[in-house]
Amino acid sequence: MKFLDQAKIFLKSGKGGNGCVAFRREKYIEFGGPNGGDGGRGGNITFIADQNLNTLIDFRFKQHFKAEAGSDGKGRDRTGSSGENLIIRVPIGTEILDNTKENILSDLTSSGQKVTLVKGGNGGWGNARFKSSTNQAPTNANLGHPSEEMWVWLRLKLIADVGLIGLPNAGKSTLLTVFTQARPKIGNYPFTTLHPNLGVVSLGDKEMVMADIPGLIKGAHKGIGLGTKFLGHIERCSVLLHLIDGTRDNLVDDYFVIRGELQKYGAGLENKLEFIVLNKADAINDKEIESKVQRFKDEGILKVFTFSSVSGIGKNILLRDLFELVENKKNERAEKLGDNHQMEVKWKP
Repeated sequence: MKFLDQAKIFLKSGKGGNGCVAFRREKYIEFGGPNGGDGGRGGNITFIADQNLNTLIDFRFKQHFKAEAGSDGKGRDRTGSSGENLIIRVPIGTEILDNTKENILSDLTSSGQKVTLVKGGNGGWGNARFKSSTNQAPTNANLGHPSEEMWVWLRLKLIADVGLIGLPNAGKSTLLTVFTQARPKIGNYPFTTLHPNLGVVSLGDKEMVMADIPGLIKGAHKGIGLGTKFLGHIERCSVLLHLIDGTRDNLVDDYFVIRGELQKYGAGLENKLEFIVLNKADAINDKEIESKVQRFKDEGILKVFTFSSVSGIGKNILLRDLFELVENKKNERAEKLGDNHQMEVKWKP
């Protein structure tokens, strides 16, 4: 399945059915009176976050979504049937934006969360509604209310606890395969990873989700390389795991290149908690590791982990500290939101 994280679609709710003009006509009933029924209500379009989806690829092949219109009213005071509501399922973490991509209409961040964006038109009144003591045979009825329509953008931001960042070939995808059951493509050339990958990390009875995004390079904010196209997928992460190739000589410069790109991207990424990990520790001796860690300390960065995906050096320590920090962040978020995080979110146009 191909990965797609943005899509533009057209929404149109159902039109309300028209009211009916009819009169009761039965043998031996001289003054039957009006009995035209009301039109049915048009269908709504509702989005639901589905935990079984992880891409917006379905919206590449279908961009127009229209709910069913309400039926017209009928004689004998029969109301027209309501149009069927249209349900659109999207991955958890999907933002719905207006056509300008500047305003977020809704943000679906939990499984089962739903939002109704366009509502169907009300059905028109039949002539029976207009009967009065002074107008006992009305011949007018209302038309159904028109539908609502709009273009919207869907933008997927993956829900993960830990986001992997770093230069191309820093070993992010390899680390993901060591920690999880994910099997991203791995190759000895830049930009092997072309789209984000997710994996679930387990430690005892605890789990956390880890996201790997394509590597960044200097000038990514200007569109160089793959640019910052995928940084949105780690905006929701509690922790950033900054992986640095320990075999490089200018590894401190590499670190600040990525930090500079995060700063220019914004969205709060530069303020997120960060684990700095010196990768490929099996390829350098202890003296070199100590020297390279000292370079970071000279820059005021006191905590640097050492790790090797091949030999497993530093794996347990890194996992333990990651889980501890992620659990603390989850508890803080739960205390802040209380019971409100399960509330259904609805946007009214």
